[in-house]
Amino acid sequence: MKAFFLIIVCLTIHLCKCGPEEEEGVKYADKCEVCKVVAIELESRLQETGKSHEVLEIGYSLDSDKNKKRTKYEKSELRLVESLDGVCERILEYNIHKERGDSTRFAKGMSQTFKTLHGLVDKGVKVELGIPLELWDKPSVEITNMKSQCEKLIEDYESDIEDWYFHHQGESSLTTYLCTNRALKDYTDKCLDERLPATKEKNKSDSKNNRKGDQQSLKEDL
Repeated sequence: MKAFFLIIVCLTIHLCKCGPEEEEGVKYADKCEVCKVVAIELESRLQETGKSHEVLEIGYSLDSDKNKKRTKYEKSELRLVESLDGVCERILEYNIHKERGDSTRFAKGMSQTFKTLHGLVDKGVKVELGIPLELWDKPSVEITNMKSQCEKLIEDYESDIEDWYFHHQGESSLTTYLCTNRALKDYTDKCLDERLPATKEKNKSDSKNNRKGDQQSLKEDL
């Protein structure tokens, strides 16, 4: 029982460790982390909506369809609008993995810390974190804050996202086009290359402006 007590104390200290930003150990996402997650989630959403081969008719005429313009859904503005809708809501599926020190702390799935805590509870050990058990798995303040930052980023760079969608998808990943070359132009983009140790690629030759095709591996990490 003494061992369990020590585990609880250590985990509590870990969870409540005060950081430089906030007295309660809250460390909000920086601009790089926000852009990284937004780019990943938007491209993921575009992959989901891009499976439709529907042809849309745009315009209206009472007598005929001569004035109607036909366009493929996969290249339409409608697809972009539907893909952007709810992107920031998807961030609420993320959790904080405080056992990690870089941008991979923002990831889907339960953190190792909370897996351990839930395991102790399942064994009948009383764990006191200062918050009710039913709130353990609710989005943390860092996650809800990132959602707000996501909404602001999309609002600020909406025209750039549209330009990439209609003209540059085949040339550059959204991570490079939006984050490296625009949102983070005067800010470090180091976090864009951070991966979980178990899934780091052996070949590290990708340069700052050559990240095309790296989105799949990033999504696997998250």
